[in-house]
Amino acid sequence: MSTASRRLFALALALAALLSAGIARSQGPDDVLAAARHRMVERIRSRGVTDAAVLAALEAAPRHLFVPAQERPKAYEDRPLPIGDGQTISQPYMVALMTSLLALRPGERVLEIGTGSGYQAAILSHVAAEVYTIEIRAPLAERARRTLADLGYRNVHVRTGDGFQGWSDAAPFDGIIVTAAPPSVPDPLLRQLKTGGRLVIPVGDRNSLQSLLVLTKRPDGGFDRANVMPVFFVPMTGEAQQRRER
Repeated sequence: MSTASRRLFALALALAALLSAGIARSQGPDDVLAAARHRMVERIRSRGVTDAAVLAALEAAPRHLFVPAQERPKAYEDRPLPIGDGQTISQPYMVALMTSLLALRPGERVLEIGTGSGYQAAILSHVAAEVYTIEIRAPLAERARRTLADLGYRNVHVRTGDGFQGWSDAAPFDGIIVTAAPPSVPDPLLRQLKTGGRLVIPVGDRNSLQSLLVLTKRPDGGFDRANVMPVFFVPMTGEAQQRRER
């Protein structure tokens, strides 16, 4: 290579480095978070969740704003994270899977038991017309209420209370999702489903793997039951815990 060629080659490398540095500087924190969120969604898609509305909701909802500041660098990893009060924000894959199992359509109404951080409610708000969510721990309920309001989720209604009895004055619902595991399916939740509605719920003992179930209400009032997979959720407290201890 001639001296002139070497100089041109070195100049090209320098220009490429400057361009790369400029691109990196142009990516602000929001761009980096959006890219991480997109990678999370693509990982979930590769695991078999293909519902377009659910994936779009995951792409839109800022999970990092639903976790404590110290956990935000890990917000788009596919794993649960602590949110305080001994509770966790669910693994993104599980949030996506359970939401897709509800098979919600535009205009439908959904009840969530176990608000936690509010992230699952935020995802539901993108695919349902109205979301009703109940959290038994008052500090978590208030924090989720503030976060959802600050982020503009106007179709989410948060109540502090025991989710075992559901939300009878807003029933019936097109779908119900439970994010903590009772020892058995609460009868009040079954009664608050519309015909054709689905209840997605982990059921089982707190010290072993539980079963993720989907119960679909038939026109005759009975339920078709599907066992989706083994899971491990925090136990449902309140009345569900009292019944477990009897």
